[in-house]
Amino acid sequence: MASEFDLIRRFFERPARDGSRTLLGVGDDAALVRVEPGMALAVATDMLLAGRHFPDATPPRALGHKALAVNLSDLAAMGATPRWATLSIALPEADEAWLTEFSAGLFALAQRFDVDLVGGDTTRGPLAISVTVLGEVPAEHALTRGGARPGDDIWVSGELGQAAAALAALQGRVQLALPGAAQARARLDMPEPRVALGERLRGLASAAIDVSDGFAADLGHVLERSGVGALVHYAQLPGVRTGDAALDLRCALAGGDDYELIFTAAQSARAAIALLGPALDIALSRVGAIQATPRRLVVLGADGAPITPPTGYDHFAASA
Repeated sequence: MASEFDLIRRFFERPARDGSRTLLGVGDDAALVRVEPGMALAVATDMLLAGRHFPDATPPRALGHKALAVNLSDLAAMGATPRWATLSIALPEADEAWLTEFSAGLFALAQRFDVDLVGGDTTRGPLAISVTVLGEVPAEHALTRGGARPGDDIWVSGELGQAAAALAALQGRVQLALPGAAQARARLDMPEPRVALGERLRGLASAAIDVSDGFAADLGHVLERSGVGALVHYAQLPGVRTGDAALDLRCALAGGDDYELIFTAAQSARAAIALLGPALDIALSRVGAIQATPRRLVVLGADGAPITPPTGYDHFAASA
């Protein structure tokens, strides 16, 4: 059986890339990286547990992609450019075929975004994956959750609820027709981090967050940090359509794993933001406005009546 260090060398060590800002990567006690002058270092960490964050039957190549993608999404929400990543993984066994596929998925996405894997850890145990990503952003242009102001527009990228609809289909709560079913499953297993959008929103957006626990819950974090409220029109949300109106509402407002960006911006930025969508081939939808009422989210239905948003994902809630 391969040792821990054999596994690291075979599946996770890669030669340095030309032009890389990594001075010393995998194989030593710590990595050495070079941060450009004037840049702030953005750091994000996520843990994925089998059976809680992904179905047990998730293909290992997709899992390698997702483990990195969910962290890149956090950097996108900060307007940061990803540079480096570390990986800590607990494995029930040293399954070389599984590791081959997992590392292929991880490195394929890392190569797309010029990310170097610079360290981590391996151990034996129930399958658990923790990735930390580090990126650079001009300190004065970093996006945070705390910059939304009354009168700002609220925008969201892409489509909401596809991953949640795929999970509902896997659990037998809805039947999705092809090709929509395949597209939804791809969004669940292999989300697309909106890194380029985050970078282009520097200087345009006033606040941003990625949608990991559900639109309403994550927008709520922006309202909390910014000390503002929001008015959202449900009919303007780019939500999935399954044929079940109640499920559609829940997927759009409370479905997790979208990894789209919610961002706020002054009305004067509308024209510039509208140009970003075609330039990046991403749908951008203006769905509401920031209000002065602190920390109050109002969602209006098509008939103009308020909707009570369903609760988003919470790791420690009784129903989680």
